[in-house]
Amino acid sequence: MLLHLELKDEIAARYADVLAADPAFSQDALTVTFVNGLVVELRYLNADEYSVQWLWREALLRIDTAPVHPGLATFPNHFHDAEGTVKADTLTVPGREPWENVRVLLDAILDRPLSC
Repeated sequence: MLLHLELKDEIAARYADVLAADPAFSQDALTVTFVNGLVVELRYLNADEYSVQWLWREALLRIDTAPVHPGLATFPNHFHDAEGTVKADTLTVPGREPWENVRVLLDAILDRPLSC
């Protein structure tokens, strides 16, 4: 939970001008809603274990580190696109500072929510 508190503070500071509301805690997640309608749900256990899911209009996309796709070049992290196809995740890196992963991902999906 401490990690989510830190991420909340970082997100609130960096994205204040594009947030629709303050980032909110919901059970084991941090939910972030932006003025453009993008909704991001962050679940960060630690630098190696995380799941980030976002909703853009009717499309639901996710990046996570569940070790279930060993054939991908970025194993264990992977990207589930809007069609449900699993692809290599080119944005986040397990072991990297969580805020750096979140910042890189948010910057990318705020610009192009369906393309990672």
